[in-house]
Amino acid sequence: MRILVVEDEIRLAELIVRYLGECGYTAQARHDGEAGLRAARDPRLDAAVVDVMLPGMDGTELCARLRQEGNDLPLLLLTARGTVPERIAGLDAGADDYLVKPFAMDELHARLRAVTRRRPPATGLLAVQDLVLDLERHRAWRAGAELDLSRREFAILRVLMEEPGRVIGRARLLQEVWDGEPDIRSNAIDVHISRLRAKVDRPFGRASISTLRGVGYRLETSA
Repeated sequence: MRILVVEDEIRLAELIVRYLGECGYTAQARHDGEAGLRAARDPRLDAAVVDVMLPGMDGTELCARLRQEGNDLPLLLLTARGTVPERIAGLDAGADDYLVKPFAMDELHARLRAVTRRRPPATGLLAVQDLVLDLERHRAWRAGAELDLSRREFAILRVLMEEPGRVIGRARLLQEVWDGEPDIRSNAIDVHISRLRAKVDRPFGRASISTLRGVGYRLETSA
């Protein structure tokens, strides 16, 4: 399971990440609301632990923003006060549960298990390293950042991601992406690959889509 920890107390964040790692989870930390919101959009996450008092954007607003975007990521809020109005505000914003500081790590673990059990299993996701496609909602992410892909760019990336490391021939792309249309321009694939690289690779300093001249294209697994 992948857990995001959004906590501005660096020492506490490190303790939680280390503890969750010992429990067999993959955990990462962010230390302000804006960074936490960006990271929480990664569809591979199973849950997030979010402090209420964060710099920039507080945890309650972070919850509300995710729910407004249609994100159903299980959210466990941490608070130092735990007053009734604060708990109500967090729950109304979309949090699944609350934990008041100081807390026992065992209780944190138990509450995470509880909130993740309530979420239906994710389906239709295709992931290669930090590239993720949501096949049902036609959305794509790299390193947690959403990509703005056209229908055909998405289709090309899907074909490449279905067989990472293997060369995909031009004939196959024509068949699966263009439905074998006989009248497309001869450079249509090259144009779309170039556009795809401009969105998927260059902004992230990657070179994951390779061209093998006269053969086809390949999604590198070590880029």
